[in-house]
Amino acid sequence: MNETPTRVYAEIDLDAVRENVRALRERAPRSELMAVVKANAYGHGAVECARAAREAGAAWLGTATPDEALALRAAGIEGRILCWLWTPGGPWREAVEADLDVSVSGMWALDEVREAARAAGRTARIQLKADTGLGRNGCQPADWEALVGAAVAAQAEGTVKVTGVWSHFACADEPGHPSIRLQLDAFREMLAHAEKEGIDPEVRHMANSPATLTLPESHFDLVRPGLAVYGVSPAPELGTPAQLGLRPAMTLKASLALVKTVPAGHGVSYGHHYVTGGETTLALVPAGYADGIPRHASGAGPVLVGGTVRHVAGRVAMDQFVVDLEGDPARVGDEVVIFGDPERGEPSAEDWAQAAHTIAYEIVTRIGGRVPRVYLGG
Repeated sequence: MNETPTRVYAEIDLDAVRENVRALRERAPRSELMAVVKANAYGHGAVECARAAREAGAAWLGTATPDEALALRAAGIEGRILCWLWTPGGPWREAVEADLDVSVSGMWALDEVREAARAAGRTARIQLKADTGLGRNGCQPADWEALVGAAVAAQAEGTVKVTGVWSHFACADEPGHPSIRLQLDAFREMLAHAEKEGIDPEVRHMANSPATLTLPESHFDLVRPGLAVYGVSPAPELGTPAQLGLRPAMTLKASLALVKTVPAGHGVSYGHHYVTGGETTLALVPAGYADGIPRHASGAGPVLVGGTVRHVAGRVAMDQFVVDLEGDPARVGDEVVIFGDPERGEPSAEDWAQAAHTIAYEIVTRIGGRVPRVYLGG
């Protein structure tokens, strides 16, 4: 983009992405690192962030859907990519032909990837996912023996190569939670069974962002950070980004679209949930829930205007919200920082998460396609 947008835009600092990847690699020096770039790199831009992560030494990239992984290949991104969220009839053959590693959690998926491998005339790279207690995707312990046996047979016939065994934590963002130890024990048992049956995976992995930061015994061959790659703390209990050695990559900015003086008793936005207490100055920020600003943060979301943190006055609307400047001067076109780096005195994604009663993951990921991304450090 040649010109900076003026309504609302997200500055993405690719140098911060690189620094974060390097810092996370230092947390797990004996393990490879997979940078998770699913959901458009948590709203930051998958292709650009994938390239930056690779440049900083990420040996793997991870996506949820095969379409996300195929889009990276279409953009010319090479190297190992794992995709894990499959449904029946998914693009298995395209994934095999694109040299993707695909996750298998059940017999139906193994059957479909074997069929795709035969059709492509190639060996599919698969990773077996174990449900060690999250209760989401992954194979249950009761079904593990059958899945492993079928994978060993498929490997013997040459249709697949098992490149990994992996799982995912439920409560790694709560250090000391009893499920962490139970899941680690379950993973080791399921991994040991797979290896006893003849599977020799390249990578064994379980550590997400919080486990990468706090649980060295979970690092195995590969760590799999997502949110931390983008410099956002995966949980406030773990510390701020700066305390974790990370730097936020996204700064969401806007320009004031209107500044006006209104009298006391003036209602603001839908429902008049905010009424001015005296004559004051209102400023209009031209971003709303259609851009990803959470409506649940109405009346609470913080923004930085003119060096002072203000809060959303009244409801967030589809395309705009209002802040009360309480008489402070401002002009149309003045910059507003919706969230960015708290080390610069800006509101953070975590501040917005608390205002909206959600998590920082959602705040950055929900910033929509209507918001241009402006890349720095590229």
